[in-house]
Amino acid sequence: MLLLLWAGQRRLIYFPFGSVPAPADVGLPRAEPVSFATADGLMLRGWFVPADTNEPRLTMVVFSGNAGHRALRAPLAAALAPHAVATLLMDYRGYGGNPGSPSEEGLVRDARAARAYLASRRDVDPARIVYFGESLGAGVAVRLASEQRPYALILRSPFPSLVAVGRYHYPLLPVEWLLRDRFDCVERVRQVGCPLLVIAGDRDGIIPLQMSERLFAAAAEPKRLVTIPGADHNDEELLAGPRMIGAIVEFLAR
Repeated sequence: MLLLLWAGQRRLIYFPFGSVPAPADVGLPRAEPVSFATADGLMLRGWFVPADTNEPRLTMVVFSGNAGHRALRAPLAAALAPHAVATLLMDYRGYGGNPGSPSEEGLVRDARAARAYLASRRDVDPARIVYFGESLGAGVAVRLASEQRPYALILRSPFPSLVAVGRYHYPLLPVEWLLRDRFDCVERVRQVGCPLLVIAGDRDGIIPLQMSERLFAAAAEPKRLVTIPGADHNDEELLAGPRMIGAIVEFLAR
């Protein structure tokens, strides 16, 4: 049984959705379909959502969680556009009809390619790129931030490591021995020297608040923790709710 778990563990971690609707169908009529290549030769697709102003103040790349596709993050991009924030919604390998299969190293390659694509655009200031990591995507964002410092780092429902999350949900299994993809965020967040915002719900049943607080404690200043009362992991308030958007806008303005 342990051998089967080891062999099939990525099916328990990554849950990609395939078919992606048109941007206009999810409230993003101005979104630009884009594509970019990874270092290992995959062509990934995404949407570049411009800010409502002619000159965006900041550009945010969204590293989403372990399930779904980019269309599910459309409300986040739509809510930030009026605040002069452009957004890249991208799908990892294996997600949203993209080729390849997800893994930790694969997702990191995808993140590097997404940042390189943004930096190549004439309408993006490479020095003012913000990383937004949601749930599993927090591990991707922290890893990239430890390699290429962003203007700011925003983590929603982050975790100290995938081992810690696995121990919480599967206390009877030798998770530390089994896991191939580990996302050691606590170790890497210490190497990140940019302003940090952590957003978490105090009713999160997937990544408990204490885990997000542990990662926050390991990070250097300047940093801010925003706890949203009553919010569970997949509640609307933690997807694009007014309290979360307000915290992001206030943080970036400062």
